[in-house]
Amino acid sequence: MHAVMGPSLTARRMRVRRACHRGMLAGMVAMGLWHGPAHAAPPVAMAAHRAVYDLVLSAVGNGDVVTAEGRLTFVLSDMCTAWSTQQQLHVRSVGREGDEHDSDSDYAVLEDKDGSSLVFRADQSENGQPSPRIAGEAHMRPTGGRVHYTAPGVHDVALPAGTLFPVAHTASVIAAGQAGQTEIAPPLFDGTVETGALNTYVLLLARERPPVATPFTALAPLGAQRVHVAYYNPTTRDMGPIFEQGMRYFPNGVADRLDLDFGQFRLAGTLREFRLLPVPDHCPSAAPLSPQHKPL
Repeated sequence: MHAVMGPSLTARRMRVRRACHRGMLAGMVAMGLWHGPAHAAPPVAMAAHRAVYDLVLSAVGNGDVVTAEGRLTFVLSDMCTAWSTQQQLHVRSVGREGDEHDSDSDYAVLEDKDGSSLVFRADQSENGQPSPRIAGEAHMRPTGGRVHYTAPGVHDVALPAGTLFPVAHTASVIAAGQAGQTEIAPPLFDGTVETGALNTYVLLLARERPPVATPFTALAPLGAQRVHVAYYNPTTRDMGPIFEQGMRYFPNGVADRLDLDFGQFRLAGTLREFRLLPVPDHCPSAAPLSPQHKPL
């Protein structure tokens, strides 16, 4: 999932990023390590897949929340020349006075594999009350780009050169780890905020050689990379990150462990359901396909 698999989340207003994927989803363009088509994902064999994560409370801070739990569903589909990402997040928290709070996020994007465009939609509700939808379309060139928002209000925002879309961001994180990098800091646009690109700071942590301890046999032989990603909104005066997350990534872009820091509390995510999705067999020969996988 993109870095989501990276949600841009707070304890009271939770917007989905990717991850994962996302997500989830750094830095080889901006850091000069990738010299392919502008803003396209590095040559990482991303796998189309569906993943469901159980989220359980791992820590509480000094805020009102005393317990929390949730579920995250992430689907990455190969559309020949584009990636389709869908992500749903549900979090229920309980305050010190016993009040329950339900937050639901529904996020969907279509991202061209060459990194040139992104169509996005992000919906959010708190205790059943919907927040204004964020939607629009973004386009990138080597010199920079622009996002055109159609909701909640029509407006345009410039994107800095080197901005990555979610799947390209995830692929760049994985490629940086494989190249032995220890940190990267690219801008990311995923459509979860109304102000344009976010700054990200990615730490590449421990690498795990195969076989990796996991109940999913399709992942164990691949090895894994632990990463930590902090997200910053450059349009605010707040010097701290708006959200932080940790992940254990496999080379195909699948994450099986999550650490989501909401500020007032943290949730640990464990991959509960996982299956690889088939790739289309009707793509033009020039289309950059993901590797062939049989559904589990």
